[in-house]
Amino acid sequence: MSVIIKEVGNKAMLRQFVQFNLRLYKGNPYHVPSLIYDDLMTLDKKKNPAFEFCESVYFLAYREDKIVGRIAGIINHNANKVWEQQHARFGFVDFIDDREVSDALFLAVEQWAKSKGMNALQGPLGFTDLDHEGLLVWGFDRIGTMATAYSFPYYQEHLAALGYEKDQDWHEFLIKVPSEIPERFRRVSEIVMQKFGLKIKKFKRRKEVWPYAYKIFKLFNDAYKPLYAYSPLTERQIKYYVNMYIPMLRLELITVIVREDDDSVVGVGITLPSLAKALQKSQGKLFPFGWFHLLKALWGRGEVVDLLLIGVHPDYQNKGVNALMFYDLIPEFNKIGLKIAESNPELELNTKVQVQWDLFEREHVKTRRAFIKHL
Repeated sequence: MSVIIKEVGNKAMLRQFVQFNLRLYKGNPYHVPSLIYDDLMTLDKKKNPAFEFCESVYFLAYREDKIVGRIAGIINHNANKVWEQQHARFGFVDFIDDREVSDALFLAVEQWAKSKGMNALQGPLGFTDLDHEGLLVWGFDRIGTMATAYSFPYYQEHLAALGYEKDQDWHEFLIKVPSEIPERFRRVSEIVMQKFGLKIKKFKRRKEVWPYAYKIFKLFNDAYKPLYAYSPLTERQIKYYVNMYIPMLRLELITVIVREDDDSVVGVGITLPSLAKALQKSQGKLFPFGWFHLLKALWGRGEVVDLLLIGVHPDYQNKGVNALMFYDLIPEFNKIGLKIAESNPELELNTKVQVQWDLFEREHVKTRRAFIKHL
């Protein structure tokens, strides 16, 4: 039977679009599912503030009335303006190991992109930098994180056959948490605080975080501005992510570096115990028991900590502020038994970030890739 492509046109189809990923990877020990609710929010054109400057289309592939693949087409007009390009993106892509299926899915998105005046298709990318990015191309025997997507090895073979080429790679690392602060970190941190008039801001109550929440995400705009395909978060997006992230964080695992004279935020480290296995147990659902697994992982005594978001203002990069964050966080990790830190994807050419791991015992465990095809 031939493959039939249908555009998602209602809420029932959108839910099927989201749930196909769960069905395709059911039982896979390395796949970490997103929460169905979160994905539905992200893809909802009425709820995700990214649609102020993005447009999208979602396709499902069918064979004999059975869903066998999915793909989203996205145009981020802000990113195109920033990078002076006319690119569309593909994301939320999954398919069975069948060339006819992948060919039909990508043809649908390519035709849509060309109809919108775009001259290239790149991805996997989401609406913003905080969505899943990159296709897993190495490290298939490692469990993912809540911020990344798993993919079967055959995906990259299908993309290569379709004419897609490497555009950018990201690396991920496992870092052994030392039992005490490295002496060099201690010295550098004390010098940095004194030289630049900085201090470590900690929070005891959640309400103390809110006055800094907008400053934190505006810092990420400044810190991530030069990075691949990034577009600055708008005020509405910042509010959206503040309400999403802040309530779920453990306060002792947040480090904010501020200037003493004006309380400006110059560095942020947001970490949390790994939720990967809890998300696997939840199978994408908060109810009836998904919330229990997530809370247990968040407040229990696991061994892996997720380095969720780390950023330093450009004026303070390469000046030791990163060391100052880990000067604060290492004792906190040790208090609750966190032994391994897992980085989220770091651009392979971003040596400013990767050099911070030189003083630690680390292992490169995964590589993700963004592909591009000129239309």
